[in-house]
Amino acid sequence: MTPSQDFAIAYDPNFHATIERFGTFLTFVESDQARELTHAALEIELNTLGRDILREAMSEHFALRAKEEPQRDPVVDAQGVVHTTQELDQARPLVTIFGPITVKRRAYRHKGTANLYPADAVANLPTEKYSHGLREIAAKAAVKGSFDEAVRSVEDQTGQQLGKRQVEQLAQRAAIDVDTFYQHQPRPNAAADQALVVSVDGKGIVMRREGLRPSTVKVGKPGHKLQTRLSSGEKRGRKRMTEVGSVYGVIPVVRTPTDILQPKPSDPKTPKAPKTPGPKAQDKWLTASVVDDASSVIKTVMDEAERRDPHHDRPWIGLVDGNNDQLRHLQTEARQRQIDLKLFIDFIHVLEYLGKAAWCFFAAGDSKAETWVLHQGLAVLNGKSSQVAGAIRRKATTNHLTKDPRKAADRCADYLLNKRAFLDYPTALARGWPIATGIIEGACRHLVKDRFDITGARWGLEGAEAILKLRTVWSNGDWTAYWAYHLAQEQQRVHLSRYASSALPSAA
Repeated sequence: MTPSQDFAIAYDPNFHATIERFGTFLTFVESDQARELTHAALEIELNTLGRDILREAMSEHFALRAKEEPQRDPVVDAQGVVHTTQELDQARPLVTIFGPITVKRRAYRHKGTANLYPADAVANLPTEKYSHGLREIAAKAAVKGSFDEAVRSVEDQTGQQLGKRQVEQLAQRAAIDVDTFYQHQPRPNAAADQALVVSVDGKGIVMRREGLRPSTVKVGKPGHKLQTRLSSGEKRGRKRMTEVGSVYGVIPVVRTPTDILQPKPSDPKTPKAPKTPGPKAQDKWLTASVVDDASSVIKTVMDEAERRDPHHDRPWIGLVDGNNDQLRHLQTEARQRQIDLKLFIDFIHVLEYLGKAAWCFFAAGDSKAETWVLHQGLAVLNGKSSQVAGAIRRKATTNHLTKDPRKAADRCADYLLNKRAFLDYPTALARGWPIATGIIEGACRHLVKDRFDITGARWGLEGAEAILKLRTVWSNGDWTAYWAYHLAQEQQRVHLSRYASSALPSAA
């Protein structure tokens, strides 16, 4: 008796082809041909044969469903039309992770209206020919690398060959429920000892021309002064700004200015005093959009924060890099929600301004510039930003610097004066709050730059938005929960919404 005959005795004849393929599989496994293969070659061969078995099993499973599909009466569509005419064995293609199959089911007809297929709703079949399993694999692959890499990844995992455009479309389809998912997904409440931090930033994505905002298109119109490069003040006008937002909690850690910036000891042999580590982010959550503007993304961020602290019991801290629009929108949202939001500008950005100002006073490479920046930074951390601004201006004047050589110094002084309301670092340090935007800057890097800055990439608006949404789901650790939600939404949207009630008609 052959392995296939022996195996077939215990199984339903409805799966005859599957059993035959499994018999062929067992015959190969025990053959001399298999014994001569290296383990790597054997893996490849068994993987191919295994997919054939699984594809046949799925095909015969749906054939059995079609054979046993119950008659349903009545079948009424969402417009109240009763579909009385029935037709058996209506076929449709389905490309699964194991290979293509044909699915047959009962159609319920009414002249002048679209057919209803209750069996499709039970199986939650997709509108396109590609299965939800292929959709998920394609979406995951597109989240992690380029669409070309995603095409190869899908083929490596499933043996199915999809085009680049098909992978992009499947990823777009996969992302359509992200916003509603987060509107309904329960989030952790802020712990009693946590401060709540909201942070926003932006990062540009190179777009195809039709995906740019009108103002950017205007900037990038032809007419540059030079043919091969940009002149001073000219812009390429190729990018559209992505707005990125984050919400997280921190356990406050009280620090002093010297925990942030530590002067060098006068004696090089003297060891530096240990620094108190800053507060660590907990329960981090990200959102991003290249379609929505800063106002919309900030509203989403504040909604998420309020879900964590609905009664505003925790301290609320806002961290930004100094962008005026972001500051204004955060203040507006806080005022409308009656939240006492303490806003701070990232101290690293202050140091960058001080660093540029230093080269107005010191020669390139002069180590004294570093010492000067450190002392000015410590003064700002001690709440003396206005005094630092005045000292910088006086130093520029005392050194008889003319307009251009003192430009960076004046710019730094203006920054310190204009932003002094958001430089209250003594309060932040005393209460143990963070004063740097490393979390949101890291998010801009791994959400946007690592995926969208691939050399030569030019993005369409819908494709970019879909990948951004999926990357936030992945980064938030919500993929499994989101995918279950997405499939439930697909069943409601594609199938159940076509019937008179939210449930399928019962079988007769």
